[in-house]
Amino acid sequence: MTENGDDATLVRRPGIPDLRLAPDRTEPAPPQDPQAGEPPQELPLDRNQPILEAAKQVGSLLKRKGHLFALAGSVAAYAHGGEKNLRHDVDFAIRPEDAEAVAVTLRDAGLTVCTPPEDWLIKATCFGQPVDIIFELADRPVGADMLERAEEISVDSVRMPVLAPTDLLWSLAAAFSEHHCDFGAALPIARALREKVDWERVRRECGDAPMPAAFFFLLERLNVI
Repeated sequence: MTENGDDATLVRRPGIPDLRLAPDRTEPAPPQDPQAGEPPQELPLDRNQPILEAAKQVGSLLKRKGHLFALAGSVAAYAHGGEKNLRHDVDFAIRPEDAEAVAVTLRDAGLTVCTPPEDWLIKATCFGQPVDIIFELADRPVGADMLERAEEISVDSVRMPVLAPTDLLWSLAAAFSEHHCDFGAALPIARALREKVDWERVRRECGDAPMPAAFFFLLERLNVI
């Protein structure tokens, strides 16, 4: 599918064979490439576009049904101007009291929805991509105030509410713990969105937790903040 305009049908034209000069004398044939008969290696699949398609589809469903929600995670960072280096799934934030209604909306649209052992999200599958519908971020219930601060912006040509940059960075930093401390994933997002983030508020919301503090120290040493 194309981002702008309709799909175009490509017409292949017959190519012109390579021309080679005839040799002046008989020469031994060049050694055969041992890999010449092997099929070409397939390039790795680009996960970015399928993840974006899943985000657009689920976002459109939730928006059409009038649910209060916001896109979160790496796709939200991309929507705000971050790198198109998306993680392994799509994240949406909703209020805890809306979880059942959202699950019904997704099931009615034909998506597979399940309730995992974790009690802070439900999971769905769209276009073969995992979608997390989260109602707790960093052990805090998602509130209406956070969702109302979301900014409606274009996500690969589909407009939907996206977590505000400050809320997005708080959700990443506050989630760091001894068991989950992947600064490498959050660092590019912080660097890309640093001018849009209220860092003092992020620090205040994270309190004196040691892992977020270590992340802030790293951001300072790298002159990100």
